[in-house]
Amino acid sequence: MFSLPLGDREAVLVRSRLRPGRYELRVDGVPQSIVSTKDPTTLAYGYVRHIARAIDAAAPAGSRLFTVHLGAGALTLARYVEATRTDSRQLVVESEPALYAAVLAALPLPAQADVRAVFGDARDVADSAEPSDWTDAQFTVVDLWDAAVIRHRVASREFYARVAARSVPGGVVAVNLLDGHPFDYSRRQAATLRSLFAHVAVVLDFDPDDEAGPLGNVLVFASDRPLRVAEDPALLGAPAPQLFAGDELTAWIGSARIMTDADGTDSPDPDHPRWG
Repeated sequence: MFSLPLGDREAVLVRSRLRPGRYELRVDGVPQSIVSTKDPTTLAYGYVRHIARAIDAAAPAGSRLFTVHLGAGALTLARYVEATRTDSRQLVVESEPALYAAVLAALPLPAQADVRAVFGDARDVADSAEPSDWTDAQFTVVDLWDAAVIRHRVASREFYARVAARSVPGGVVAVNLLDGHPFDYSRRQAATLRSLFAHVAVVLDFDPDDEAGPLGNVLVFASDRPLRVAEDPALLGAPAPQLFAGDELTAWIGSARIMTDADGTDSPDPDHPRWG
């Protein structure tokens, strides 16, 4: 479909040979998004399905939900929201305008979709005092990857405080992380979000006690109001993922320190021999 240079990286959109209407976006060979143009509610990745189920639970079915996507990829979840909550206002904050334009040229959104884009680094946009469409978000997806790594400047308490300030009371924030046993990074992220939000839940699709386990996606959901996915984990679908909330989350976090701009770390590097 396309090959696009992004500085010293390359973004590629490829069509599936086995599944008609299915496309995958990769950056430097790392899968970023999978889109089904035949049915945008078909979601390939487990963690994306979990976020979608949380979106489903955030407001009555079919009602509008102002959703903010920090990091666009191929707009998988924006397409899902448009398909399930038509006419919902959506905002994308994306650092690569050329990639965003190439994705839309290859895989256009429905003509009626109300999806606006703000181009720039998400931290810079969050820190800006200029008037912005990013305000009063009801659901915010934080999916900020630099190829396969999440930089600490978009994973600190200071950054999440900006995200919280741009959300409505009771708005939900979903953060997509990358981690593995012993989950030092994710524990710190959960501690950081819990320092700002009254209700936090961690969801992962693999055994948290497996010392030889894989590096994979870890989701952290946060809100000032009780999280539906924590109250009713069955909403996340089958097979049931591992979920930590309440006292179990407190025990899982343990003594993990809050991440700040001063002492934050990037997410684990999947190219490190530890994960080979």
